[in-house]
Amino acid sequence: MQQLIDLYKQWSGNEPASVDKMQGAGSNRQYFRLTATDGSSVVGVIGTSREEDHAFINIAKQFAEQKLPVPQVLAVSDDEMRYLQTDLGSTSLFDAIRGGREAGGRYNLAEQELLKKTIRALPGIQIRGARGMDWSVCYPQPEFNEESVLFDLNYFKYCFLKPTELDFNEVYLEANFRRMAKDLTAEPGESFLYRDFQARNVMLDNDGNPYFIDFQGGRKGPFYYDLASFLWQASAKYPFKLRRELIAEYYNALKQYVEVPTIRHFAERLTLFVLFRTMQVLGAYGFRGYFEHKQHFIDSIPPAMDNLRDLLKMREDILPYPYLRDVLTRLTQMPQFAHKEPTVQPRKDGYKTTASNIYPQHPQDGLPTFSKYDGKGPLVVDVYSFSYRKGIPEDPSGNGGGYVFDCRSTHNPGRYEPYKKLTGLDEPVIRFLEDDGEILEFLDNVYALADKHVGRYIQRGFTHLMFCFGCTGGQHRSVYSAQHLAEHIHEKFGIEVHVCHREQGIKQTLEAK
Repeated sequence: MQQLIDLYKQWSGNEPASVDKMQGAGSNRQYFRLTATDGSSVVGVIGTSREEDHAFINIAKQFAEQKLPVPQVLAVSDDEMRYLQTDLGSTSLFDAIRGGREAGGRYNLAEQELLKKTIRALPGIQIRGARGMDWSVCYPQPEFNEESVLFDLNYFKYCFLKPTELDFNEVYLEANFRRMAKDLTAEPGESFLYRDFQARNVMLDNDGNPYFIDFQGGRKGPFYYDLASFLWQASAKYPFKLRRELIAEYYNALKQYVEVPTIRHFAERLTLFVLFRTMQVLGAYGFRGYFEHKQHFIDSIPPAMDNLRDLLKMREDILPYPYLRDVLTRLTQMPQFAHKEPTVQPRKDGYKTTASNIYPQHPQDGLPTFSKYDGKGPLVVDVYSFSYRKGIPEDPSGNGGGYVFDCRSTHNPGRYEPYKKLTGLDEPVIRFLEDDGEILEFLDNVYALADKHVGRYIQRGFTHLMFCFGCTGGQHRSVYSAQHLAEHIHEKFGIEVHVCHREQGIKQTLEAK
């Protein structure tokens, strides 16, 4: 500590008025806020690894030359074990979006905008930051390669998989590991790979602009890794729709720097990196949780396992590792990793989570016309998927039904062999439909109509409304559309929604919030 104070005196010419220890995160480095008599402050760092400190100091200087939003290194000790950097305040992105995270992924508009600002800034770090970079300063190695991939995969095997005592064949698993390592490194990566890009490593200024910290583990590599690391952070609980929007923000920002691959190729490569990152973090959770007994990391395992379950629904040509898939499938089925609905806190801040809203009637409009259906509430919405060959669903309420939408104008995944046995609830079909894009444009029009109708029914105290989606077999497009409209209405209005995929024999109730 005294050596850090001496470094401050050497840099500023004065003793600090106060020295306060700052809360650390996952690393063993110690952080202190050193404050002068005039109230200005800097952050002092005491490291445990000279190589790691050397990497941070030199990468920070490189980023500063590129005018990137990172802390400036102000002074460094001769042995590089202590250094001073600009104080970026105490508000991290992780803290700023706490409300949405604790509410199970219901991020309000302000939180969503912070996430979008951050993800739009990431390509600058990755592409501009790589220009003129001396990769030899990177620690522990300068480049993302097969060797580093295999290290992380084996980290997962020894620190997470083996402690579970799941039975597996070492030889078969290693063969799939090697194939995966070749696939991950098949395309040259010329960008700066942040490696530990997460909300905890982003600080926010008073205007909500992001500044990036803790990049000392970075190296030369592909840009997909950081996107996967950020959006599939286990504790973040980003909903599927928001995740998709953030990917689009990143993809469009990346276009400003490099020629980007097609959306389909980008999505498939990203999926591969998501699987790899998920296994890598499970290895870290296993080591920090099982061996170091840190509860925070134990608590992060269940949402990471949920991410893994979703990934295993992808078709085999995207993740072509049959034995690894078998091991991971059996891993997710172990009793200690059974899915549990997390306890979430309701949002009480009153901020909107969607861009649109139902506004109350204007006082100048006068009293509404009386109807015998008014004021009966609460509204319950029924949403059906069906096959036209078997007829339109009947309305059980006696109110005359609602809307029937024909999905047959959109691209049909059922025409392709890989999707014939799947439904619109399965991830491969979802990706097919959303990559194609027709179904999204179709649903945008449906949402606009449904929002106005549901909002008006709630205002008037009506009790029932019905939406039906039909396609040829009632399996793919109609199922996708019905499920997404049901979730949209439930998320936006918080009312009870009944979902019935008639031809699939699936019923679900989304309870009123």
